[in-house]
Amino acid sequence: MTGSGISMDGGAEPVDGRRDFDFLMGTWSVHHRRLRRRLSADTVWEEFGGTCAALPVLGGAGNVDDNVLHLPGGSYRALSIRAFDAARRQWSIWWLDSREAAIGQPVHGRFEDGVGTFLGDDTWQDRPVRVRFLWSGISEQSARWEQAFSADGGATFETNWVMDFRRAP
Repeated sequence: MTGSGISMDGGAEPVDGRRDFDFLMGTWSVHHRRLRRRLSADTVWEEFGGTCAALPVLGGAGNVDDNVLHLPGGSYRALSIRAFDAARRQWSIWWLDSREAAIGQPVHGRFEDGVGTFLGDDTWQDRPVRVRFLWSGISEQSARWEQAFSADGGATFETNWVMDFRRAP
Protein backbone atom coordinates (compact mmCIF):
# COMPACT_ATOMS: atom_id res chain seq x y z
CA MET A 1 0.00 0.00 0.00
CA THR A 2 1.58 3.27 -0.99
CA GLY A 3 0.64 6.85 -0.28
CA SER A 4 -0.78 9.45 -2.61
CA GLY A 5 2.48 11.21 -3.41
CA ILE A 6 1.04 14.53 -2.17
CA SER A 7 2.65 16.02 0.92
CA MET A 8 0.68 17.56 3.77
CA ASP A 9 1.57 21.05 2.48
CA GLY A 10 0.24 20.21 -1.01
CA GLY A 11 3.62 19.80 -2.71
CA ALA A 12 4.77 16.74 -4.61
CA GLU A 13 6.26 13.98 -2.49
CA PRO A 14 8.12 10.95 -3.78
CA VAL A 15 6.13 7.72 -3.92
CA ASP A 16 8.94 5.63 -2.47
CA GLY A 17 7.31 3.95 0.50
CA ARG A 18 7.56 6.70 3.09
CA ARG A 19 3.74 6.90 3.29
CA ASP A 20 3.18 3.15 3.68
CA PHE A 21 2.32 3.38 7.39
CA ASP A 22 -0.16 6.25 6.97
CA PHE A 23 -2.97 3.69 7.37
CA LEU A 24 -1.92 3.12 10.99
CA MET A 25 -2.24 6.72 12.17
CA GLY A 26 -5.02 7.16 14.72
CA THR A 27 -6.52 5.09 17.51
CA TRP A 28 -7.19 1.36 17.36
CA SER A 29 -8.72 -1.43 19.38
CA VAL A 30 -6.50 -4.51 19.16
CA HIS A 31 -7.27 -8.20 19.59
CA HIS A 32 -4.09 -10.13 20.45
CA ARG A 33 -3.39 -13.83 20.04
CA ARG A 34 0.00 -15.17 21.08
CA LEU A 35 1.48 -18.59 21.60
CA ARG A 36 1.87 -19.42 25.26
CA ARG A 37 5.41 -20.74 24.59
CA ARG A 38 7.49 -19.89 21.53
CA LEU A 39 9.70 -22.30 19.57
CA SER A 40 8.58 -25.26 21.65
CA ALA A 41 5.88 -26.87 19.42
CA ASP A 42 3.23 -25.34 21.71
CA THR A 43 -0.20 -24.95 20.10
CA VAL A 44 -1.98 -23.13 22.95
CA TRP A 45 -2.85 -19.52 22.15
CA GLU A 46 -3.56 -16.81 24.74
CA GLU A 47 -6.04 -14.13 23.69
CA PHE A 48 -6.38 -10.66 25.15
CA GLY A 49 -7.27 -7.09 24.24
CA GLY A 50 -5.43 -3.85 23.95
CA THR A 51 -5.26 -0.46 22.33
CA CYS A 52 -2.88 1.33 20.00
CA ALA A 53 -2.54 5.05 19.25
CA ALA A 54 -0.21 5.98 16.36
CA LEU A 55 1.07 9.34 15.18
CA PRO A 56 3.55 10.59 12.57
CA VAL A 57 6.94 12.05 13.56
CA LEU A 58 10.03 13.29 11.71
CA GLY A 59 7.88 15.19 9.21
CA GLY A 60 6.22 11.96 8.09
CA ALA A 61 9.48 10.00 7.69
CA GLY A 62 8.70 8.15 10.90
CA ASN A 63 5.95 7.28 13.32
CA VAL A 64 5.41 5.98 16.82
CA ASP A 65 2.60 4.06 18.40
CA ASP A 66 1.74 3.75 22.08
CA ASN A 67 0.29 0.34 22.97
CA VAL A 68 -1.56 -0.93 26.02
CA LEU A 69 -1.63 -4.73 26.24
CA HIS A 70 -4.05 -6.38 28.67
CA LEU A 71 -2.39 -9.77 29.20
CA PRO A 72 -4.17 -12.33 31.41
CA GLY A 73 -1.52 -11.73 34.11
CA GLY A 74 -1.69 -7.93 33.99
CA SER A 75 -1.39 -4.97 31.65
CA TYR A 76 1.71 -3.25 30.33
CA ARG A 77 2.66 -0.57 27.82
CA ALA A 78 4.93 -0.71 24.81
CA LEU A 79 6.01 1.56 21.99
CA SER A 80 6.82 0.93 18.34
CA ILE A 81 9.22 3.33 16.67
CA ARG A 82 9.47 3.37 12.86
CA ALA A 83 11.82 5.35 10.62
CA PHE A 84 11.98 5.43 6.82
CA ASP A 85 15.34 5.38 5.01
CA ALA A 86 14.66 7.07 1.65
CA ALA A 87 18.01 5.98 0.16
CA ARG A 88 17.25 2.31 0.85
CA ARG A 89 13.49 2.70 0.37
CA GLN A 90 12.90 0.69 3.54
CA TRP A 91 11.53 1.01 7.03
CA SER A 92 13.24 0.10 10.30
CA ILE A 93 11.06 -0.82 13.28
CA TRP A 94 12.03 -0.98 16.95
CA TRP A 95 9.96 -2.19 19.94
CA LEU A 96 10.29 -0.66 23.41
CA ASP A 97 8.68 -2.72 26.17
CA SER A 98 7.93 -1.04 29.52
CA ARG A 99 8.56 -4.31 31.38
CA GLU A 100 12.23 -4.33 30.35
CA ALA A 101 12.88 -0.64 29.60
CA ALA A 102 15.07 -1.67 26.65
CA ILE A 103 14.71 -1.17 22.92
CA GLY A 104 14.72 -4.44 20.97
CA GLN A 105 16.71 -5.18 17.84
CA PRO A 106 15.18 -3.61 14.72
CA VAL A 107 13.53 -5.33 11.80
CA HIS A 108 13.86 -3.84 8.30
CA GLY A 109 11.71 -4.07 5.21
CA ARG A 110 9.06 -2.60 2.96
CA PHE A 111 5.60 -3.06 1.53
CA GLU A 112 5.04 -4.88 -1.76
CA ASP A 113 1.61 -5.64 -3.20
CA GLY A 114 -0.13 -4.48 -0.01
CA VAL A 115 1.91 -6.66 2.38
CA GLY A 116 4.70 -5.33 4.58
CA THR A 117 7.52 -7.78 5.30
CA PHE A 118 10.18 -6.88 7.85
CA LEU A 119 13.09 -9.09 8.95
CA GLY A 120 15.78 -8.90 11.60
CA ASP A 121 18.00 -10.89 13.93
CA ASP A 122 17.45 -11.15 17.67
CA THR A 123 17.59 -13.64 20.52
CA TRP A 124 14.82 -15.54 22.29
CA GLN A 125 15.67 -17.18 25.61
CA ASP A 126 19.39 -16.93 24.78
CA ARG A 127 18.94 -18.50 21.30
CA PRO A 128 19.57 -16.59 18.11
CA VAL A 129 16.37 -16.17 16.07
CA ARG A 130 15.37 -14.58 12.79
CA VAL A 131 12.32 -12.36 13.38
CA ARG A 132 9.67 -11.59 10.77
CA PHE A 133 6.89 -9.02 11.01
CA LEU A 134 4.09 -9.10 8.44
CA TRP A 135 1.48 -6.36 7.92
CA SER A 136 -1.52 -7.41 5.81
CA GLY A 137 -5.28 -7.04 5.37
CA ILE A 138 -4.90 -3.28 5.43
CA SER A 139 -7.96 -1.09 5.02
CA GLU A 140 -9.17 2.18 6.51
CA GLN A 141 -10.86 0.25 9.32
CA SER A 142 -8.62 -2.78 9.92
CA ALA A 143 -5.17 -4.29 9.63
CA ARG A 144 -3.28 -7.38 10.78
CA TRP A 145 0.23 -7.68 12.19
CA GLU A 146 1.98 -11.01 12.70
CA GLN A 147 5.27 -11.89 14.35
CA ALA A 148 7.14 -15.11 13.59
CA PHE A 149 10.45 -16.56 14.78
CA SER A 150 12.85 -18.82 12.94
CA ALA A 151 15.44 -20.88 14.79
CA ASP A 152 16.94 -22.20 11.52
CA GLY A 153 18.16 -18.98 9.91
CA GLY A 154 14.89 -18.24 8.11
CA ALA A 155 14.27 -21.61 6.45
CA THR A 156 11.05 -22.03 8.47
CA PHE A 157 9.06 -19.63 10.65
CA GLU A 158 6.67 -20.17 13.55
CA THR A 159 4.02 -17.46 13.86
CA ASN A 160 3.79 -16.66 17.57
CA TRP A 161 1.82 -13.42 17.81
CA VAL A 162 -1.10 -11.99 15.81
CA MET A 163 -2.66 -8.57 16.33
CA ASP A 164 -5.95 -7.71 14.62
CA PHE A 165 -6.51 -3.95 14.52
CA ARG A 166 -9.96 -2.33 14.34
CA ARG A 167 -10.25 1.43 14.03
CA ALA A 168 -11.63 2.93 17.26
CA PRO A 169 -14.72 5.14 16.93
